[in-house]
Amino acid sequence: MDKKLGLSALTALVLSSMLGAGVFSLPQNMAAVAGPAALLIGWLITGVGILFLSLAMLLLTRLKPDLDGGIFTYARAGFGELMGFCSAWGYWLCAVIANVSYLVIVFSALSFFTDTPDRVIFGDGNTWQAMLGASILLWLVHWLVLRGVQTAASINLLATLGKLVPLLLFVVLALLAFNYDRFHFDFSGTELGQPLWQQVKQTMLITLWVFIGVEGAVVVSARARHKKDVGRATLLAVLAALLVYLLVTLLSLGVLPRAELAQMRNPSMAGLMQHLLGSWGNTVIAIGLIISVCGAYLSWTIMAAEVPLLAARQGAFPRSIARQNRHNSPAASLWLTNGSVQVCLILIALTGADYNTLLTIASEMILVPYLLVGLYLIKVVRGQNKPLAMLTGIGASTYGLWLLYASGPLHLLLSVVLYAPGLMLFLFARRGGRGEQRLSQLERMAMVLLMAASLPALWQLTQ
Repeated sequence: MDKKLGLSALTALVLSSMLGAGVFSLPQNMAAVAGPAALLIGWLITGVGILFLSLAMLLLTRLKPDLDGGIFTYARAGFGELMGFCSAWGYWLCAVIANVSYLVIVFSALSFFTDTPDRVIFGDGNTWQAMLGASILLWLVHWLVLRGVQTAASINLLATLGKLVPLLLFVVLALLAFNYDRFHFDFSGTELGQPLWQQVKQTMLITLWVFIGVEGAVVVSARARHKKDVGRATLLAVLAALLVYLLVTLLSLGVLPRAELAQMRNPSMAGLMQHLLGSWGNTVIAIGLIISVCGAYLSWTIMAAEVPLLAARQGAFPRSIARQNRHNSPAASLWLTNGSVQVCLILIALTGADYNTLLTIASEMILVPYLLVGLYLIKVVRGQNKPLAMLTGIGASTYGLWLLYASGPLHLLLSVVLYAPGLMLFLFARRGGRGEQRLSQLERMAMVLLMAASLPALWQLTQ
């Protein structure tokens, strides 16, 4: 396979996949669940945790340079065939749902230009008109990625630069309009009626959501020009994204009161820019959002197709999914992924699900794959004299466990329900002994327990 992605393309891939739709909705999302004190604590926990996670990925690319694909291959190498599959399945589902959410919010942003109080065309991105437009965009990007990952990555680099312009403009204007007394008012979030620690917990899935994509360079590491660039790109992108998120969240609370921010329509940065810049503010952010989300969507399409390709090569997904076209694009995996996105778009048109619902589901499915990265690093360096690597692994694993705790029992039930159907695909892929390794007795028991747990979990969710 040609290794063509350099440091700038890899960094843009990671940064673009993180700086997608979430950053434009952060002011309202965070103000609705937490006061300034809880937000500072929440971002501190997330910042430290995500840095541990990105450092764990950086170290693993150096300690295990032969393992291409990261998320799936680390879990498989460290914890067996079943955990490898669950990591790949959970990550792939997260990517599919993330892609659907991006398509939804693109047309939600377009509604700023098309909708009036008397005429709703795109609404919240879940009308039939929005579904039709999203389907056209879906297959346009599908065709672009089929032309080759390098071509798509080059276009993504331009989109990443384009999205930073409105974000930097917002930060500058918000700094000029920042009022410390407004920011400090109800600093502990007493008006929310929630204790501080509960507010912090409620920020966790939101802060995780905006960092999903941190693994982008690791996922496509097989296509990197130099392996050392993979870890560098991850760390550079994380630091840049963390700075942007901190500024957007905290400065917003100094522009408008928290209670007013909490009631804003998403993308809430558009309302803030209208307050700062007048009627042009909506337009600037809506255009920035569309460029940003299209870039993130392109990044996620590349990553979503890469994981099933790698899993199929290892026998965790059906072998037919490993087929590539003459441009070295993962064609079969891409058809599977975008076909699933299309089905989800139809379901959204029927159910009217919105961006926030999709955010929650996608965030939940990535928790197990992220936890396994930290645990695998601990396993790799155990018994070696590498105290900093061990500390990094413990930090990343602790963050992963904290996220599972913070997500709450309802979301854990949802993940059980969504993991269970994947086991049928896993068994199909391994039929006739096609798996490279036999499943252990413990893995077989775990499969039975997971399938059994999905039934009461589904019943509980439907109550």
